[in-house]
Amino acid sequence: MENTPLQPGLFGDDMWITSKPRMQPGKIGETVISFSLAGEILTRATGFMGEYDFTLNPYSGCSYGCTYCYAAFFSRDIERRNSWGYWVDVKENAVELMAKRRPSSLNGKLIYMSSVTDPYQPVERELELTRRILEIMAERHKPKLVIQTRSPTVVRDCDLFNRIEDNGGRVQVNMTVTTDDEDIRRTFEPFCPSNMARIRAIGEVQAEGIETCITMTPLLVVMSPYAFADSLVETGVQKFIAQPFHFRRGKFLAGTRDKAIDLMSEKLGCNRQSFQKEYLEHYDMVFDVLQDTLPELGEGKDGFAPPF
Repeated sequence: MENTPLQPGLFGDDMWITSKPRMQPGKIGETVISFSLAGEILTRATGFMGEYDFTLNPYSGCSYGCTYCYAAFFSRDIERRNSWGYWVDVKENAVELMAKRRPSSLNGKLIYMSSVTDPYQPVERELELTRRILEIMAERHKPKLVIQTRSPTVVRDCDLFNRIEDNGGRVQVNMTVTTDDEDIRRTFEPFCPSNMARIRAIGEVQAEGIETCITMTPLLVVMSPYAFADSLVETGVQKFIAQPFHFRRGKFLAGTRDKAIDLMSEKLGCNRQSFQKEYLEHYDMVFDVLQDTLPELGEGKDGFAPPF
């Protein structure tokens, strides 16, 4: 799909908009795609992301359907919460909302994209909504932008990340990598790219001279900790973050499917009753290996503090 250049004048002499292709509501794979109008594209950051100025979510919902994802709990109704991973709402006026912002109004603003969706999930390859938002940022603003994804599609936009940097902004790309075991990945992250594909992709972003970080959040069971750590080092990435699952009354905070817990228990050689204890001991062991091997390793909320 060709990118349509920014067109001046549609909101007045100092405003911009991109004309964009229009997907029809339908399905990509098993995911139902719908369209809606958003009141705003930038949301004041709170809670875990409270040190940022804004969060930016081009989509609602996420077709990656990770079983541990806390974002499912932001769904407005139980049906959507229970069908997390099988629906995505496209904020079809996101580009217009960004284009209407006063030029330079985001200069120096810390923006986290995205907090409750993945800006590079499969629908982005068709719609290029995230890319068109980035085009406006590169043309009109100098933000301090952190991109969070688990998709190799992010490599596509390295040209725009460099443009933002060249124009006086800052960009860091965070790639989520969770395990070295594909059985575990397929169970917890059923529709995601493999972790090795993500590792290769973030290495490509790093090679383009863009700041990068690998986020092991949450860190699942790792079968070969030292080899896993070496594969992370080989990317050239200098920053890393890890955190464990959060448990509540012996269960994951998010609605993890039973077979995912059973598989992790099997890999750890324990039963479900002792899983929490065995998992946390395993996490501590792997964290120690990573800490000894990686250049810089943060943990939890402190690790996600703004990088610039």
